[in-house]
Amino acid sequence: METPREPHFFKPLLPGFQSGVAIPLDFYSKHIQGAEINKPWKLRSDASDQIWEVIREGRTLTKGWKEFTEAHDLRIGDIVIFKHEGDMVFHVTPFGPSCCEILWSDADDAPTFSYDYCFLAEVTPTNQKDDKMFLPVEAMRCGALNQQCKEVKLVNKEGKSWTARFGFSESDGAYYISRGWRKFCRDNRCTNGDLFVFNVVGDGTTTPLLCVCPERKECTELLIKHFSRIDGSIASTSRN
Repeated sequence: METPREPHFFKPLLPGFQSGVAIPLDFYSKHIQGAEINKPWKLRSDASDQIWEVIREGRTLTKGWKEFTEAHDLRIGDIVIFKHEGDMVFHVTPFGPSCCEILWSDADDAPTFSYDYCFLAEVTPTNQKDDKMFLPVEAMRCGALNQQCKEVKLVNKEGKSWTARFGFSESDGAYYISRGWRKFCRDNRCTNGDLFVFNVVGDGTTTPLLCVCPERKECTELLIKHFSRIDGSIASTSRN
């Protein structure tokens, strides 16, 4: 049986984000519409014990939101995850542009989200044609992923996201992405041979984010290893 998940949504922060943030229509329709209009949202984070009250006007968080962003030093390109804990109380987790959780020295609790697994994906004629891209077998050890997960969000460097189906192949013993991979490649103008390093962000219960993340040291090392293997194969072939 699939474990029930807390309702949540995430927002990439774009220019002008301090003036208000829009609630995604799907989340609003399922969890917010019909709720008491004047009841403020209560936002909390791991930064401190403070609760920020923010006014909702229609589908937009307005008064009080700017103060929350300033207190957390949020910036354009950050990604913010809102997890609904009930009664209009939301736990908010901010991530930087490289999809690493923003931490504070005075935070008492350990991070609930994992962001320590990266993998390399190559755009190929086959995975574009089949609309199916396999993750490395090592991804089985990533705490943000599991076989109960049915979808993922692919996030590019600009913070734009694409929903894709997520599954597990018994015969291959590996996770795969489908029904959305081809569109991600097309919309990002990918060509065969293009490489992406994805950073997996999640807590094992919410929809995982697979963020394009070329900035981190670990991601650079993956690319170096990849090209080293290619160079090694070429050298071996030339010797034969």
